[in-house]
Amino acid sequence: MGTTITVSIFHPQAEQILAQCFEQLRLYEHRFSANDATSELMEVNHQAGIAPVSVHPDLFELIALGTQHSQATNSHLNIAIGPLVQTWRIGFSDAKRPSQEEIDQALSKIDPKQIQLDTENQSVFLKRPGMKIDLGALAKGYSADLIATFLKSQGVEDALIDLGGNILTVGQHPLKHQPWRIGIQNPVEKRGQHLLVLSVKDKSVVTSGIYERHLEVDGQSFHHIFDSTTGYPVETDLASITILSDRSVDGEIWTTRLFGEAPASILNIVESLPGIDAILVSQSGKIAYTSGLPSYL
Repeated sequence: MGTTITVSIFHPQAEQILAQCFEQLRLYEHRFSANDATSELMEVNHQAGIAPVSVHPDLFELIALGTQHSQATNSHLNIAIGPLVQTWRIGFSDAKRPSQEEIDQALSKIDPKQIQLDTENQSVFLKRPGMKIDLGALAKGYSADLIATFLKSQGVEDALIDLGGNILTVGQHPLKHQPWRIGIQNPVEKRGQHLLVLSVKDKSVVTSGIYERHLEVDGQSFHHIFDSTTGYPVETDLASITILSDRSVDGEIWTTRLFGEAPASILNIVESLPGIDAILVSQSGKIAYTSGLPSYL
């Protein structure tokens, strides 16, 4: 999944259960990856403009969820953004600043309204040739939720699932008998320097930020969160958005949907969402958060 993954559990059969966890995570990566030419998702992309592809129920559910939120009014989430991501390749060794012509070509292929779903046949059809779904904004959260469900089915009551910036807690710390402690990274300091530490039980903490992956070209720095209207990285004063939610996939959805909005607008929107809180960190390190957040401090 392009990140370091840690799953911590407290159980007599911990070793066996963890082995099954990582087996499942490898399966999810093969199912959802836009960077593996042999993945189940890539079969959908290869058939763009040609034919619908029937997919596994998990993949269909995730694409349907992503399509719904990609088509929402003023959403900055776009699972059809694959051609643009592949044009820039930020985070990969062959990253480059594309020409305006290349960007314009990519922009013509990233309309999420051209994703056609058939619930009866569990099939996905990308109407235009060259379209590519990229589930990178959602797949880690969805996978974390599946792993949590699996762990609970095995009798695990306390666990910490860390999929690189995407954390899902089950129960509490099994030895300290207190909530898990989750740090919020200071974007202007090295990794491990925290602005806040949250106390959470049975919650997901998802952070999206512009300070991790960069491309430097001629003195300019480009981050990896793209604006579907311009084809360039989102222009924002924010360094990161953190969402606290019950489901990890919801954290993924809302950090991405809202990245690019003004901070006041983000806070107002999150205040209207039941069971969800947000922390905004500006590029200067200033913090703002929703009214429910102090209960986690």
